[in-house]
Amino acid sequence: MLNKEATYSQLIKSEALRLGFADCGIAQVSPLEEEAEHLKKWLRENRHGEMKYMENYFEKRTDPTNLVEGARSVISVIYNYYPKQIQQENTYKISKYAYGKDYHYILKEKLHSLLNFIQNHIAKVNGRAFVDTAPVMDKVWAQKAGLGWIGKNTNLITRLYGSYVFIGELIVDIKLDYDTPIKDYCGKCRKCVDACPTGALTEPHRIDASRCISYLTIEKKGEIPSEFQGKLNKWIFGCDVCQDVCPWNQKAKPLETEELKPHPDLLNLQYKDWENLSREKFNELFRKSAVKRTKYDGLKRNILFQL
Repeated sequence: MLNKEATYSQLIKSEALRLGFADCGIAQVSPLEEEAEHLKKWLRENRHGEMKYMENYFEKRTDPTNLVEGARSVISVIYNYYPKQIQQENTYKISKYAYGKDYHYILKEKLHSLLNFIQNHIAKVNGRAFVDTAPVMDKVWAQKAGLGWIGKNTNLITRLYGSYVFIGELIVDIKLDYDTPIKDYCGKCRKCVDACPTGALTEPHRIDASRCISYLTIEKKGEIPSEFQGKLNKWIFGCDVCQDVCPWNQKAKPLETEELKPHPDLLNLQYKDWENLSREKFNELFRKSAVKRTKYDGLKRNILFQL
């Protein structure tokens, strides 16, 4: 017979799957002491480039009780975003996660539904939903919840869906039944490290974000340093190289909900279409997309840098 915590956890996981999440796992809240030391070192070495927000809220980032008073459990979910169709080979490229509607809105809505379910069917919990916009180490908590392992490309890799997954969390103040981490299945493979066009993966499990194409095309303000001339490989928003070469992503299962569906014109754009892209067409193509983050001028900068 299941105890109360196990019953609650089963209910939560069943509801998460019903809401469309690919998987759900639960970890016990505790300070992230080892991860805190790694983060301090990473920041000291200035591997975060201009992302100064990474220096903020250190205590919240490494201890969920500073985000939710009395926090006891982190419920992690993943959402598969691997598309049914991808861009053609000979054109400027955007990361697959940005093809459809901005994932922050998709996951937040589903997480709020899951939190409402918990409050209505389990207990009046104190809890908050997080999707990549707050100081939460989402990959760490997903790993602790047994959803996958953090690969040599520093992404969460899952056995069923590879790494093309979004991650979200509910941090709640009730005790639940906890999952255990799974082992690292990267083995001796280092395809991601060797394939990185800019050398951002300085060694397995270590990234210099200031050299990452995703950073350079999204986070970096002003001019892209000339040392990266000829190295962006036609990426103009994000980069999927370290994921595309990962053997675990050969198992990626396509999922294309209406929310993730790209604008019908997007996958057919040729080089000239991108180079002549108007502000009006940009707004039409990316009305609800994460690409809006780099803005029209940022996208044009990324294209011009590669001409």
